[in-house]
Amino acid sequence: MRASFSAPFSHPLRAARLSCLLLAGTAFPALAASPVPTTTTATPPASKPAAKPASTTGQVTPDEEIVVRARKRDQMQVSSGGQLGALGDKKGLDVPFNIRSYNSSLILNQQSQTLGEVLENDPSVRTTFGYGNFSEMFVIRGFAVDGDDVSINGLYGITPRQLVSPELYDQVQVLNGASAFLNGAAPGGSAIGGNINLLFKHATNAPLTRITGDYTSSAMGGGSIDVGRRFGEDKAFGVRLNVAGKSGEDSVTDEYRHSTTLGADFDWHDRSNHTRITMDIDYENQGVNGGRPAIFLGSDVTSVPRPAAPSHNFGQRWAYNDLNYVFGMLNVEHDLTKNVMLYGAFGALTSNEKGNYSNPTVTDTATGSGTAGAMYVPYDQTNESTRAGVRAHFRTGPVRHEINAGGSGLWEDSAAAYTMALTPSTTNIYNTPQFSAPAETFAGGVVNDPQTISRTRLYSLFFSDTMSLFHDRVALTGGFRYQNMLINGYNYSTTGQGAMSSHYDQDAITPVVGLVIHPTRRTSLYFNRIEGLSQGPTATGNVQNVGEIFPPYKSTQYEVGAKYDTGRFSAALAVYEISQPNAYSVAVGNTGEFAFREDGLQRNRGIELTLNGEILPGLRFNGGGTVIQADLRHTAGGLQDGNTAIGVPNYTINGNLEYDLPFLKGATVVGRVVNTGKQWVNTANTLHIPVWTRFDLAGRYTFVTHHTPVTLRFGVDNLANTRYWSSAFNGYLMQGMPRTFKFSFTTDL
Repeated sequence: MRASFSAPFSHPLRAARLSCLLLAGTAFPALAASPVPTTTTATPPASKPAAKPASTTGQVTPDEEIVVRARKRDQMQVSSGGQLGALGDKKGLDVPFNIRSYNSSLILNQQSQTLGEVLENDPSVRTTFGYGNFSEMFVIRGFAVDGDDVSINGLYGITPRQLVSPELYDQVQVLNGASAFLNGAAPGGSAIGGNINLLFKHATNAPLTRITGDYTSSAMGGGSIDVGRRFGEDKAFGVRLNVAGKSGEDSVTDEYRHSTTLGADFDWHDRSNHTRITMDIDYENQGVNGGRPAIFLGSDVTSVPRPAAPSHNFGQRWAYNDLNYVFGMLNVEHDLTKNVMLYGAFGALTSNEKGNYSNPTVTDTATGSGTAGAMYVPYDQTNESTRAGVRAHFRTGPVRHEINAGGSGLWEDSAAAYTMALTPSTTNIYNTPQFSAPAETFAGGVVNDPQTISRTRLYSLFFSDTMSLFHDRVALTGGFRYQNMLINGYNYSTTGQGAMSSHYDQDAITPVVGLVIHPTRRTSLYFNRIEGLSQGPTATGNVQNVGEIFPPYKSTQYEVGAKYDTGRFSAALAVYEISQPNAYSVAVGNTGEFAFREDGLQRNRGIELTLNGEILPGLRFNGGGTVIQADLRHTAGGLQDGNTAIGVPNYTINGNLEYDLPFLKGATVVGRVVNTGKQWVNTANTLHIPVWTRFDLAGRYTFVTHHTPVTLRFGVDNLANTRYWSSAFNGYLMQGMPRTFKFSFTTDL
């Protein structure tokens, strides 16, 4: 939008005031998506220099013509495209993969407090807990993405591995599908069905001083300060500082959470923008006290218990975790020539985690009776991660080439110990007694000084060539990554580092083939064949080949799809198949002996539809749906052949609708529905949790007071206070959150 007018002004302040009023009266429907009353330009992208913004500085004379330009802020809270590891930053329409980016405006407006709450917008992602703790784990295309395997700017090993505070990040990116070529093997061995990547916030061209306060029922308060500035000639230096925290009881009775997040992000580019450097230094503390845990089912149960009352806490008040992380990265890019860019990145993380956990095991599903023990685990980690490479563009006749070549390395050392109670206590998930923490008499290692239990070294080299023909209407990508995996395990010790208990040193080559065809400028058809990679097993137990080390598991993915993107609205449809091998013991003839073999297979087939953007002026939709069939094949003795994998819903639907009220400038109403299909709890497919649906409602209002924009937000999650099991992944049950009220305000000073 552009408005031009002439008027006599006696002082520049009046011009500024009139500009602010113009924004308040005409641009606020757009501001409902963000309290920032101007359109900002992000830090120059990695692939090419950014165009310099038009100058807006100058003196104002009394009779000077004033031209005020106000443009609606981009409403695409979800964009198509993102960071694709070895291939760099790409538009979604131009790559043979399904990738979406959720930006900081969505995070702020939806009052998201964890990474899992951000990903509630994605129809292909479901969130559950890690095994026996309160960490978030994600399920994409029927396979897990552990917290250890969430990346930052394409680097594994530097993300807080249990709970992530989203306030530090400008984008949360979701890549659907295998990614061994793009990102290398994930250190935790997951990320077979997809990848989650985070991008830090950095200073934009517009100065920013943003203050936010928030409240969550039943009694949790918090706030944040977000400051960004650029300095020097051509605004070459940028600083972004983030401070956020919250503490109190959430909507689950007697469950208390706290978090403190500090982030300092710096960037610099030379005058010609040929060299770009970013540095990020961050600290995060998260904790849960008296958290409601996941529950296990006894081996003899024949039914699934009904969920407890929505806000009931069947955990113990002495159970807790406390998570501390210091992490960051340095990223350097240099344009050697107009067509050649060199880049390198180094990241590191040091962590200190500790927690006392207690998960109920239900033995009588009718009454909810069961047992609960205790396990205390301190866990320390020191990680370093790096990558370097070159990206070059050139032509050979009518073919334009993009060459990507480079390598990566990851060094991860983990130290841990534990104590546990051998005699569990009696409990009940419906009428939960509180008991003192039982004596933990069995120990491994030294809890006051955890020793190294694993060392992981991952090294890789990659090369790819993307060939574009017919004026970039057709693009064919071919490449490979060589991956070496060196993983040592050590016994728990009370006298120092224990003896080596396992040694794994294997390598693999994972190729990629991708094809993109653009029938029109705004559409594309694509195909990919790509692989996932994880550590192979070592034969253990009473088998003939005990100690045999198997090569890394290669999960093969085939995918075809279509995309449509206008810049303000995008749609993607994908059909895929992923085959993941597994191993088990099989009988050897009639000898009574067994051998460990890599014979099993899980084959996930599915269809995904995602829709994001502005449907009509003032009306936006983010969401979609998936249908998935996760079959077990070649199981031991064929007993489970054709069964469905545990915890993989047969369909998922998400819909998030926003509407800017035409009769109240700056006001937006939001409705969301999350629907998840049936999930099996056991491999025999005799126990399952039913379909569940959750409705959320929210609204926000943006206005100007004393020349300062203010946004008020109010939301209710699980509006109907529905009780439901939200996940059965890995065979344990996680209950959905009760009705939760959220309120926040944001002002930009």
